[in-house]
Amino acid sequence: MRIKKFLVLSTAFFCLTCFLQVTKSSETVSEIKDIEADLSVFETPMAKSLKRNVSQRRISRMNNSQLKAAAEAMRADNYSADFRIAEYKAFLCPEILGKQLRIGEGYSKFENMTGIYLPKGQHIVLVNNIEEGKTVELIIPNWDRRPPEDIDPTKDPDGWGVARKSYTLHNGVNIIDVVEWDGLAYINYYSESPELENTIEVHFVNAAVNGYFDIEYNSSDDWKKLLDNAVYPVIDARGKHIQIAYPVESLKKYAYDRGIELVNNYDSLVFRQHRFIGLEKHDRVPDNRILARVNYNYYMFRDRDGVAYKGTPPGYAMAMVVDPDRVISGDPCWGFSHEVGHVHQLRPYFNWGGMGEVSNNVVTLYVTTSFGNESRIYEQNNYDQARESIIENNISFLHDPNVFNRLVPFWQLHLYFSTLGGQPDFYADLHEALRLQEPLPGETGDSRGRNMVAEFQLNFVKQACRVGQTDLTDFFEKWGFFWVGELEIRDYGNYNYNMTQDMVDACIEEIKSMNLPSPKVDLTKLKD
Repeated sequence: MRIKKFLVLSTAFFCLTCFLQVTKSSETVSEIKDIEADLSVFETPMAKSLKRNVSQRRISRMNNSQLKAAAEAMRADNYSADFRIAEYKAFLCPEILGKQLRIGEGYSKFENMTGIYLPKGQHIVLVNNIEEGKTVELIIPNWDRRPPEDIDPTKDPDGWGVARKSYTLHNGVNIIDVVEWDGLAYINYYSESPELENTIEVHFVNAAVNGYFDIEYNSSDDWKKLLDNAVYPVIDARGKHIQIAYPVESLKKYAYDRGIELVNNYDSLVFRQHRFIGLEKHDRVPDNRILARVNYNYYMFRDRDGVAYKGTPPGYAMAMVVDPDRVISGDPCWGFSHEVGHVHQLRPYFNWGGMGEVSNNVVTLYVTTSFGNESRIYEQNNYDQARESIIENNISFLHDPNVFNRLVPFWQLHLYFSTLGGQPDFYADLHEALRLQEPLPGETGDSRGRNMVAEFQLNFVKQACRVGQTDLTDFFEKWGFFWVGELEIRDYGNYNYNMTQDMVDACIEEIKSMNLPSPKVDLTKLKD
């Protein structure tokens, strides 16, 4: 994409000579003169309405085709401002949000959907009220990007992520040349303090409208109209906690009459995770949403842009996550919750090496069982398998390659404290305690600590005892949390576990100093 930028003052009623910045290019000067002349027919430079008594003859002399088409439609009282003219507020930077919640990145970088489709070619975008020194961008992702036909999609040289083009917008006229691919437009407007930022106004002059669905404002009929009238293969929708960018074809097939139900189910899935990890109780539920999108490389995964589900066979996932009934039942419920659970993994205090496919599944178990699904670790007999593998062999739970066996002790904590332990908010409070914790000695950055697996593990043990107000030493010892020795762990990277007896002794002594009661039952024998 190429963009020619014209800087202007940030008020809706400045003069046209201030509205355009002249550059030295003869081509640009010509465009400026044409646009200056064309904008003179509108009441303001945002071109939302015509001046009174503008004649058809004057409009016919306009040079820019998009401004001319808009003027003609306005004169005929037939110009739709829906989606084309809209206001956009700033959202909290996903990077800042990740640091605040200790979860890394994963919340949407495409919050401000516009519902506008920009085909290849030149487009006029008018902008107002960007504060001086603030950066606002227009982004066009390639949702419909496919891997080359002659290679394994999982080995796509361009990766599995979202291809996008972005460029800075300025108050006034922005002439955009869409070159590489067509796509939907998003306003990239993020801030460390979004509540202090201006609301900006954008006019995509006479642009093609794809539309989007908003659960707060739209009806079931609106949903069907959007699907029927879409001009791009992907449609946007948003709820309170979720944002989707899914194929129109899949939505028509599996949720044509049930858009509200689908988005509500997604919102419920995400909010139950918020509740479990303490965001609701501790007033941390973000305004930001998680993006669920289509991809054409892999069945389902999480990355720094959110969660993604495959739109073509083999490994077609749309049938699972687009059907409103299926997405809260069985494997589809597990799959969707599992990937969102990756977004919410607390780093590094509940996601140390070896926990990459474990801590996300604690919240996944909560979500799936809260919808009435049977516990997966009960169905798979992981309780007995884990006891035989780990406890009876006196090894660390990290020795067991089965991540569902590793999951058992963490779920048993929930089973105990939500019933006999009398603390249904145990994990909510534990997550908050870990979020507020100061870095451990030797901890740097926000990684999971390549060489601090044992330290983070013992820290979890102590925090669990403190939050649960229970001496869980025996429980953790049986599950091998105090196993002394060295391990090399591969878990989306290489990690080193090095536990010494001195470390174990110090941990146990600290727990004893808390003077906590023992649990009422042997937690290692608890099952769903």
